[in-house]
Amino acid sequence: MATSQTATKTASRSKSGANSRSAASGKTSGRSNSNSNGTAKRASSSRSNARSEQMENSEFHQMFVDELKDIYWAEKALTKALPKLKKAATSEELQEAFEKHAEETQGHVETLEQIFQLLGQKAQAKKCDAMEGLISEAQSIIEDTEEGSMVRDAALILAAQKVEHYEIATYGTLRVFAENMGHTEVMELLEQTLENEKATDEALTEIATNTINEEASEE
Repeated sequence: MATSQTATKTASRSKSGANSRSAASGKTSGRSNSNSNGTAKRASSSRSNARSEQMENSEFHQMFVDELKDIYWAEKALTKALPKLKKAATSEELQEAFEKHAEETQGHVETLEQIFQLLGQKAQAKKCDAMEGLISEAQSIIEDTEEGSMVRDAALILAAQKVEHYEIATYGTLRVFAENMGHTEVMELLEQTLENEKATDEALTEIATNTINEEASEE
C-alpha cells in the first residue's frame, strides 16, 4: 500500500513538472509572438515613414500639394458663395441645406489647414479656375431666374450639385494620392471631407426629388 502511494506521488510530481514546463513554454511562446507582432508593426511604420519622406521630394508630391492649394482656394471661395445661394433660395429646406453646408465648408477649410501643417507646408491658396467658373454659373442662374420660383430653386440645386461633384472627384483622388505616398493621417482627413461632400450631394438630391422638381415643373 505504501509502495502504491509512493508511486502515485511520484507520478503526480512528474505530471506537475510537465504541466509547469508546458505553461512556461506557452508563456515564452506568447512573449515571442507578442514581440514578433510588435517588431512587425514597427517595421511597417518605419517603412511607411521612410516612403513618406522619400515622396516629399518627388514631383508627384509637389503636384499633390499644388492640388491641395487649389481646393483650399475653392473651399474658401465657397464660404462666401453659399450664403448667397441661401439668400436666393425660396424653399426653407433648401435654405437650411445651404446654411448647413456653409458651416461644414468652413470646417473643410480648417481641415485643409491641418493637412498643410501635417505636411510641413504653409496653408496657401492657389486660384481654382474650375470653382471660379462653377460659382460664376450659380450667380448667372440667380440673375436669369425669377425670384421666389421653384424653377430657381431647382436650378440652384443643379449648380450646387455641380460643385459637389467637382469636390467629390477632387477629394477622392487626393485621398488616393495621400494613401499612395504613405500620408496616413492626411488620407484619413481627406476621407472625412469626401464623405461629407457625398452626404451633401445626396441631401440635395433628396430635397429636389421630394418637392422642388415637381413644383418647378408645374410653374
